[in-house]
Amino acid sequence: PPPPCNTSCCFFTVFSSYQLPPPLTSLIMLKPKQIDIADSNLALFGSETEKNVKKASAATEEQWVGAGSKAGLQIWRVEKFKIVAWPEDAYGEFHSGDAYICLHTYKKKGDTDALAWDVHFWIGSEATQDEAGTAAYKTVELDTLLDDAPVQYREVQGHESDLFLSYFPKGIVYLAGGVESGFRHVEPEQYRARLLHVKGARDNVFASEVPCKVDSLNSGDCFIVDGGLQIYVWKGAKASGDEMIQAAQIANALKDERGGKPEVVRLDEAQEDEATFWKMLGADKA
Repeated sequence: PPPPCNTSCCFFTVFSSYQLPPPLTSLIMLKPKQIDIADSNLALFGSETEKNVKKASAATEEQWVGAGSKAGLQIWRVEKFKIVAWPEDAYGEFHSGDAYICLHTYKKKGDTDALAWDVHFWIGSEATQDEAGTAAYKTVELDTLLDDAPVQYREVQGHESDLFLSYFPKGIVYLAGGVESGFRHVEPEQYRARLLHVKGARDNVFASEVPCKVDSLNSGDCFIVDGGLQIYVWKGAKASGDEMIQAAQIANALKDERGGKPEVVRLDEAQEDEATFWKMLGADKA
């Protein structure tokens, strides 16, 4: 019988030209191919070319025309993934269901005409993620248009920065609803009465819209019934002086923005003989 065959010996006898693969260790030590960044999509990242492209894109937004060109405050509201200029006579009024962009332009310190900017995007407590996202995206777009010079701030309803609050010396008013609820700025003659709850202390006094009914009143705070051309400031028996001052300032601001047409009436809690006031709240105390 033929002698036993060694498997490897027989294999190489038949396949004499076969080459052994390199040892595993040599495969591990092989260097990966070097990738040239110029051949990738990151080649222009952070370059002047990329910045110019982004700035050119930002310049196509019609609402940005003239933005930041002179000292002052400009406000836009997010409406269905777009931005719309907010009426100047409504500056300081923010709807809880919306998001806004506020651009503050000012002259730099010193004898110079050079401008500087602070841009804030404000998010209402009931704003959607889409609205908040659009506000953030558009803020970056505006920043790009102004050559990345503005300082950016994120503002959340009820927790605004001191800088943001300083833009509105007459106070901030939080209104219910938003663009999704069909709100549009209307003339005073078309107003449906609304009730503003003024609460806080010292420099942290805010007015928030609450249901316009008698049950919303309480003795510890001040309230404003805004009927368009008839404005009432109601002082609870235990309301603070700061709240009363802020309520009066807001009422006078509403009067001023309507050309001085509205009548402002001040009431104490003990006064129950103002029939129009109670009627606006859905009660009959005539």
